[in-house]
Amino acid sequence: MQYETVALDEQEGALLIIDQTRLPGEVNILHLKEQKDIWQAIYLLQVRGAPAIGVAAAFGLYLAAKDIQADTWEQFYPAFQQAKDYLNSSRPTAVNLSWALNRMAKIAEANKEKSIPEIKELLRKEAVAIKAEDVWMCRQIGEHGLTLIKDGDGILTHCNAGQLATSKYGTALAPIHLGRERGMNIKVFCDETRPLLQGARLSTFELLADGVDTTVICDNMASQVMKNGWIDAVFVGCDRVAANGDACNKIGTSGVAILAKYYGIPFYVLGPTSTIDMSIEKGEDIVIEQRPPEEVTEMWYQQRMAPQGVKVYNPAFDVVDNALIAGIVTEYGIARPPFRESLQEIFRKKQENIPR
Repeated sequence: MQYETVALDEQEGALLIIDQTRLPGEVNILHLKEQKDIWQAIYLLQVRGAPAIGVAAAFGLYLAAKDIQADTWEQFYPAFQQAKDYLNSSRPTAVNLSWALNRMAKIAEANKEKSIPEIKELLRKEAVAIKAEDVWMCRQIGEHGLTLIKDGDGILTHCNAGQLATSKYGTALAPIHLGRERGMNIKVFCDETRPLLQGARLSTFELLADGVDTTVICDNMASQVMKNGWIDAVFVGCDRVAANGDACNKIGTSGVAILAKYYGIPFYVLGPTSTIDMSIEKGEDIVIEQRPPEEVTEMWYQQRMAPQGVKVYNPAFDVVDNALIAGIVTEYGIARPPFRESLQEIFRKKQENIPR
């Protein structure tokens, strides 16, 4: 894992990302300069994972602003807003996308009296700060997550919420990477995560690179490995968490949570506070992205594996009911049921301790 998942190349004026659609067979670094290419990279999951999407969007909006030819705020702002709205349309569910773009917009709007070059420099600094904070947040999530497990434990994870989904360490996999740094031997079972196989392709790729004892399983094997007694906890990421603690994550996560509840295994959601959307009351209010049917019927196969004309239901996410969640691990601590109160306490801590 010597490559950064998301980076800004100032000299080239480009967003650099690992093309995650080419993993694990090839590590290909994309150099994206055009807004349409950045939009497509987010939509096509070449960059993916809520935190990484937010960082990529911040760098992308800065690059868009940098290219705007304007002498006054009145000339600059409409083009800036158009670029923001365009990037925001790439994926509707991951809250970090709109969160990062709105944060960038607030910087521009708060400094509209300054010169356009000054505004552009402030936007660059803000994008860099968003990435730096992501690294700090992930490490803190890892530290809190480590308190939930011990040496020799077996962890089941779904999708990829590791370094490839963030700037460093990851969210759900952060405790694993930190544990390895400290000599812990943790066994990880990765759901392959149909239809895009983020677990089989990405989680296993980065865990093996870090020397972690890693086993990939088909999604429908989760019940068996739990029954075998191999799983001590489930760690998953999240794309959006509602005020009541309902957590939206990659499709299939809710099924894992139901199984964990049955077998008495604690199920933890790990993610930064930027992923918690207190404006949404409950999970059913979260917009679920529908993906192309070809991801199910054709992708990864040499020939089509379902008959032409068959209907395909391909939601990108599902929602885990808060009653199934033992804790939500954030950079400011672990929220436990009842979540409406504990999440408010997390945000109180954030207001008191947020790094400046």
